[in-house]
Amino acid sequence: MNGHTDHEAGTDRGPLTGLRVLDLATLFAGPLAATMLGDFGAEVVKVEHPAKPDPSRGHGPSKDGIGLWWKLLGRNKRTITLDLSRPGGRATLLRLAATADVIIENFRPGTLEKWDLGWEELSAANPRLVLARVTAFGQFGPYAHRPGFGTLAEAMSGFAAITGEPDSPPTLPPFGLADSIAGLATAYAVLAALRARDTSDRGQMIDMAIIEPILTVLGPQPLWYDQLGHVQPRTGNRSANNAPRNTYRTADGSWVAVSTSAQSIAERLMRLVGRPELIEEPWFATGADRARHADVLDEAVGTWIARHSRAEVLDAFEKAEAAVAPIQDVRDVMEDPQYAALDTLTTVADPELGPLRMQNVLFRLSATPGAIRWAGRPHGADTDAVLTELGLSDTEITTLRSEGAL
Repeated sequence: MNGHTDHEAGTDRGPLTGLRVLDLATLFAGPLAATMLGDFGAEVVKVEHPAKPDPSRGHGPSKDGIGLWWKLLGRNKRTITLDLSRPGGRATLLRLAATADVIIENFRPGTLEKWDLGWEELSAANPRLVLARVTAFGQFGPYAHRPGFGTLAEAMSGFAAITGEPDSPPTLPPFGLADSIAGLATAYAVLAALRARDTSDRGQMIDMAIIEPILTVLGPQPLWYDQLGHVQPRTGNRSANNAPRNTYRTADGSWVAVSTSAQSIAERLMRLVGRPELIEEPWFATGADRARHADVLDEAVGTWIARHSRAEVLDAFEKAEAAVAPIQDVRDVMEDPQYAALDTLTTVADPELGPLRMQNVLFRLSATPGAIRWAGRPHGADTDAVLTELGLSDTEITTLRSEGAL
C-alpha cells in the first residue's frame, strides 16, 4: 500500500521526523495543522489548560465518556497541561519553546502578549522558532479583536452566498469547512517557513486568518466581479460552466451525482441515455451553452436514471466511460471498495476504546510515508514525561503543580 497503512513505519522515517511542534491551539484549524504535521513524523506536544482542556474533546458523540472527535484530532500528539497565564507556566513554555521548531496558537490577538509570551519573547528564547498564529480575522485590521469561528468565514467569504437553491436561503456547511481549509493552509505555511529557515537560519511569524484560505478555494469570483461586475448566484447542484451536472434519483430510491466537465463525457452520456440527437444541437458544443439548457439535459438524464437501479446506473456509466458517483452517507463510505483499496479508513489500536476506524494520513509517500502512531490521548497524559525530558526535576514539577501551573 505504498507505506500508507504501516502505522509503525512513520515513527522513524516520516519526512518531518526530528521536528518538534507545540500545539497551543484549540478546536479545529490550528490543531488540525498540528495533526497534519504529526502524521508525517513531527513530534507534536499538545499544551492544554489544566482545568479547561481543548473543547474538541467534548464536541460531538462520545463513547464511555470519551470524545471521539478528539481521538482523530489528537492523534500522534503527546498531551501536557500548562497554565500560560501563571508565572510558572510562562517560564515552562519558554523552556519548551527553546527546544521547539514550531508553535501553533489561536488565541485572540494580544493574548500571548498579555502573558509576556508574544513573538519578541518567543523568538528571543529561540531565534529559529516558527510561530503560526491562527485567528478568524488575522492579527490586524478592524475585525482583528472580534471573536470568530469558521462559520463566520463561510459567511463572509462568499461561500454561503453561492450555496443552496436559487429560491432558498444561503446555506452553511454542516461541518468545519473553513476551519479545515485553514488547517491545511497552516500546515503548508509552516512548511514554507521551515524551508525559508533552511537558508536564513531564523524563524518567522505566520499570520493565518481563517477568512482567507476559503476565499482562495472559491476560485475567480473576485476577478469576475473586478473585471465584469459579475456576482455568482446560487444555482443549487447545477453549474454555470457545464451541464448536465446534478444529482438524480434512481429507481430504487438512491441518488447519484453526474458531472460532464469534459465535452467527450457529455457526448457519451447523451448516447447512454438514448438522446444522441442533443449532441447535434448548436448549443451542445460548449459547457456554458449546455448549462443554459440544463432543463432539457436534466430531463433527459433524470428520466433515464429514474428507470434504473443504482447498481444498474453505475454499471452502465462505467461501461460508457461516463462520470458518475453514488451519493454516499458514512455507512456507504465505510464499505466503499475504492476507499478500502486505498486504506483511506484505517484501524488504529487505542488503549481506551480498543480498535478505532478513522481517516488515514492525507496522502501516500512512496519513500517516507506518514503514519498514525496513536489516537488522541487523555488530558495531560504526558505532562510529567515531557517536563522530565525538558530537564525539570520531580521537585520542580511538584511545585508547578501545587501553584496551579500544571
